[in-house]
Amino acid sequence: MTVWDPQDDGFADLSSHDAFVNGPPHNTFARLRAESPCHWTDWAGGAGFWSVTRHADIAALLRDYRLMSSARGIRMEDQTEEEYLARRTFQETDPPEHTRVRKKLIKAFSRPVMAGFEDRIRTLCDQILDAALAKGEFDATREIARQLPMRMLGQIIGVPDADLPWLVEKGDALIANTDPDFTDHVLDKMQTDEFRLMPFNSPAGAELYDYARQLMADKAARGDTDGILHLILQPDDDGQTITETEFRNFFCLLVAAGNDTTRYAIAAGIQALCHQPELLRQMQGGGVWDTMADEVIRWATPALYFRRTATRDVELHGRTVRAGDKVLLWFASANRDPEAFADPLRVDLARSPNRHMSFGQGGPHVCLGMHLARLEVRVLFEELARRIAGIEAAGPHRFLRSNFVGGLKSVPVRVRLH
Repeated sequence: MTVWDPQDDGFADLSSHDAFVNGPPHNTFARLRAESPCHWTDWAGGAGFWSVTRHADIAALLRDYRLMSSARGIRMEDQTEEEYLARRTFQETDPPEHTRVRKKLIKAFSRPVMAGFEDRIRTLCDQILDAALAKGEFDATREIARQLPMRMLGQIIGVPDADLPWLVEKGDALIANTDPDFTDHVLDKMQTDEFRLMPFNSPAGAELYDYARQLMADKAARGDTDGILHLILQPDDDGQTITETEFRNFFCLLVAAGNDTTRYAIAAGIQALCHQPELLRQMQGGGVWDTMADEVIRWATPALYFRRTATRDVELHGRTVRAGDKVLLWFASANRDPEAFADPLRVDLARSPNRHMSFGQGGPHVCLGMHLARLEVRVLFEELARRIAGIEAAGPHRFLRSNFVGGLKSVPVRVRLH
């Protein structure tokens, strides 16, 4: 099954969003893993960076936050100290600061708490699939993959259903700010300095912050203290509370990352069903539900990389990474590394163990929402497999123009019902 860019000659420019418009350049990643697993790239848009592409190296570096710091940003873009402080979320901090914020939220995102959402998720899946499948032919990203995480977002943060499409639109404008289908302020195509202190350098950050401020005022007036947003505002063990800027950035992160990553995992899973018909039969056999969600998420790799910054000089595969250098940990490459995964270019729903990197496993920044993501993916495909006799591509799929977010923004499909 070939779903990556056949035009990738093995020498794609990883700094270019255009190099990812037909999917991650997996031929390039394969060459780098073999020939240059710690590879330097000069970048016209800022300081150059190192690319680390092997699974074992990435897993080790994620654990070593004292060597590889998150506290200079997690994307390749350069930031001034002022911009970093204005935009950062707890993702862009290291322990112990990261740990203090994480402790407030970890119970709310725990596996038992997320399991309590299963019935609600299944009801939403019923509604979404009934509406989509009745059309026979449709864009699975828009009609299915976008719908479930959007509606769950409303349940988790407690916003009216009527506001959800607007919230998701603004979240898209933030996290997919390099794709002209999602924003008028394309990061690398125009001057965006006016918004340099906003999350993701985007005007959508300001709009989302205004919305969050009004939302919390309305909740306070009603005496509503439920939900994630209330938790993040509580004092930590030392009596410290987050600042207004930190709250704004957390809200933007929750809207953007909490919706987009699960959407693109579902879209990739549906697209895989179109190209590997045996996957639907395996799902209908019922023996893969404990493992399939992680395999779909490995296959999708919604976060293509996270950046770290070296805190001291270090040797890696014969190259000297200097203190202050940017280091990109390419999850998209790690998740196709044949040293970590047998037959990595095929979807194996029974794959176990599955040590994929999509959640940033192994380090202190492991994804808070991973239990919810797994649950949403599993339940959605349980309900989809129960309803359809077959599914096929009804046109070419389209990827985001982004070297940071790996996502299928359009997956036209045709379904046959039982």
